[in-house]
Amino acid sequence: MDLQKITKGIQLVLEGIGEDVSREGLRNTPSRVAEMYREILQGINQEPTLEAGFSEEVTDDLIVIRDIPFYSICEHHLLPFFGKVHIAYVPKSNKVAGFSAITRLVDVFAQRLQIQERLTRNIADAIKKSLNPKGVLVMIEAQQLCVSMRGNKKDSVRTKTKSVHGEISSECLQIMG
Repeated sequence: MDLQKITKGIQLVLEGIGEDVSREGLRNTPSRVAEMYREILQGINQEPTLEAGFSEEVTDDLIVIRDIPFYSICEHHLLPFFGKVHIAYVPKSNKVAGFSAITRLVDVFAQRLQIQERLTRNIADAIKKSLNPKGVLVMIEAQQLCVSMRGNKKDSVRTKTKSVHGEISSECLQIMG
């Protein structure tokens, strides 16, 4: 990431909205924002991987990981969106992944400029590719600050997106909402 370009860009934005970038409260803001972007968008430079870490006799069992928190940045307005990711999959060939590995996968995809629909699909596709399960379902429930803070300013709006691959039972769909 080019922190100097980001710093210069933030300085231009502040000047563009009529702020005095030399005043005490804003003097270091451009460089702080650049450092923040490096942190919250670090997934841009990471390759998402998910290893099948364990062999277990779980064929046909449903594995559900709920309420994985995430924070991301909407690529349309550069405002945050955040919420919970819920993942369910049915293993095939007794291949399962560690739960913390799955939460890291969520983070890598969320720490990029994103839209919720793509984030949902990215996670599901990565699980499908890595674990080759009989079925996978990823659901995300989120609040988009671009909806809450601008335009019609609807703070109570929450969005749900789902991506489903393979065999997912109606019971699983009910569990996931």
